[in-house]
Amino acid sequence: MSDFIEWGALGQVLVAGVLVGAGIPALFALGLRLLAGTTADAAPAADPGAAPEPGAATATPRPTPLRLAGAVLCLVVVVGAVATGLFVVVSGGH
Repeated sequence: MSDFIEWGALGQVLVAGVLVGAGIPALFALGLRLLAGTTADAAPAADPGAAPEPGAATATPRPTPLRLAGAVLCLVVVVGAVATGLFVVVSGGH
């Protein structure tokens, strides 16, 4: 049976599938998470252990420049991977 299966090629396809199938969505999720600001209470509660009131105002500060740069880098890699994939499919896959 090993005469019919090229194990090296199968391994390459498996690694590429895992990287593209899980890596690109993970980079996209990381980019969105870095882009989102952290949520903090607008005013600190008198009792730190108390639950906030429903509908209480929250402040969402802008991400720091480092987080913004990381988010842009992740999203650029994702867009580049999608554009490369589309180019390969449109060009006939060769």
